[in-house]
Amino acid sequence: MVPDISTGGRTYGLLAYVYGPGRRDEHTNPHLVASWLPELTPDPGRDPAATLKQLTDRLDLPVLALPEDRRPARHVWHCPVRTAPGDRHLTDAEWAQVARRIIHATGIAEEGDSQACRWIAVRHAEDHIHLVATLVREDGRRPRRHQDGIRAQAECRRIEAEFRLQVLNPGDRTAAQRPPSAERSKAERTGRPEPSRETLRASVRQALAGAANEEEFFSRLREAGLRVEKRLAPSGDTLGYKVALPGDRNRNGEPIWFSGSKLGPDLSLPKIRQRLAAGPPDDGPSGDGQDHPRPACTRRTAAPLVERAAATLTADDDEDAAAQLVGMGELLDALAQTSPVSTRGELSQAARAFERATRSHIRAERSDNRAIRSAARGILRAGDALGRGEDGGATAMLLSTLVLATIAAMHWHSARGHAQQAAAARQAAQHLRAAYRSSATSPLSAMREQGRRLTPSTQLRHAEAVSSALPDHADQVLDEPGWGALAATLDEAERAGYEPAALLQEVVNQRELESADDVTDVLVWRLRRTARLPATASAAPHRPGPKTVSHRQGAAEQPAAEARVVAGVNRRLR
Repeated sequence: MVPDISTGGRTYGLLAYVYGPGRRDEHTNPHLVASWLPELTPDPGRDPAATLKQLTDRLDLPVLALPEDRRPARHVWHCPVRTAPGDRHLTDAEWAQVARRIIHATGIAEEGDSQACRWIAVRHAEDHIHLVATLVREDGRRPRRHQDGIRAQAECRRIEAEFRLQVLNPGDRTAAQRPPSAERSKAERTGRPEPSRETLRASVRQALAGAANEEEFFSRLREAGLRVEKRLAPSGDTLGYKVALPGDRNRNGEPIWFSGSKLGPDLSLPKIRQRLAAGPPDDGPSGDGQDHPRPACTRRTAAPLVERAAATLTADDDEDAAAQLVGMGELLDALAQTSPVSTRGELSQAARAFERATRSHIRAERSDNRAIRSAARGILRAGDALGRGEDGGATAMLLSTLVLATIAAMHWHSARGHAQQAAAARQAAQHLRAAYRSSATSPLSAMREQGRRLTPSTQLRHAEAVSSALPDHADQVLDEPGWGALAATLDEAERAGYEPAALLQEVVNQRELESADDVTDVLVWRLRRTARLPATASAAPHRPGPKTVSHRQGAAEQPAAEARVVAGVNRRLR
């Protein structure tokens, strides 16, 4: 159950909307379910003689009774309350209970207060009601509605439990402010895909990703096409900033500005300065001696840093973990800007979801996340990846690691009672999985084809290495579709001078594999990164090693464990 509080200055206009047909004729049978005094409240939805003007006048009477210079400019309080998708439909009587409880909890009209504000609850759909009140009490005073949004949320959690509805995640006051209904309605009218606030929040986060200093941050905002205005002290020092979308204006033709703090608690200028104060990120290695690094190189460089950040989330240093989450958020923002079209949509959604997981009450002022911020900077400097060849393989390598890291973030938040952040990390992991599947299809297919061309004795030798390093997962690995890609990767590592069994044991020990959807895929990318193999399959011919054992040998001539491995290999060969 979600309440969404906003204020305005036109009672009649709001009533015309809630009693009207809606923008797509979605409003049906609008009618009152509760009010401050039912016998005195006209209902234009059920009474043919009642009008919106009469209802407006009744609600506004305490406001109009004040001298004109004492009337509040924004005297209309509006709170739609909506049940979650999948919840049962409440009856009018149940919605009336919900309305009275929220009106009481927010301080608009406490139970038993005869001088409270006037209010109504209108229902025009199965899943929600609209609470409308005027913010002047019968005695001329203002209501005590401090933190009314927080109190409404808390009451909704209690109502959900009592009414046996879905109990949504409680907040901790670290979330960014949601766009009010007026902003969402304007986006629909103007054809924007989302409210301006949401677009600006994403743009500011992307401008901050990997920024070396404040000047670069503001320069990136302007390069993104945003209107930027700084708030300056008499000395000329910058005290704050605000941004606006070009063409987004109010009814007076003025730009609609949003300060950083209105976009997100971590996007105010003081918070941004705290993040930048840890030191500028390095530009990172280019991998080819050029001024601009290659996309594939920067993605490969980022993967072990993400792995290290994930390991931090399983340690005991909460402050360091919080810092690494911020760095992971910047890395996702960088990837979202530079990935190919095939994955950019999913990565943008992953970055937007994960930004909620970067904020909690755990502070990270003294922790250093410059390494992962440098990786984000390097990805941005390298520019757009092509999404094929080495770029596609390196992207898949990084995304495979990011999936595990976001799962680690989900567990870290869950263990600390951060329900909304854990849910955000889970959502980000889902988008990252989709992006990974898209980017990994081509390189993994090439590796699997290469693995199918290996001789049976070579596959057996590499299967033995898997059985030795992963005794509890060997059957699973040999049965997964990615076994051919793993065999090809072990073979390339052997040709590069590595001992496959020892190398495999090293990557297995790097971090747990229990949270991996496909153990084989994770091993493939860890092996290629650790052995510095290309992110795509190598076509070099195979030279059989000294430990070749024919797959035609009978199981009775081999140890039991080896026979099991041979059977698994033979299944894959068929």
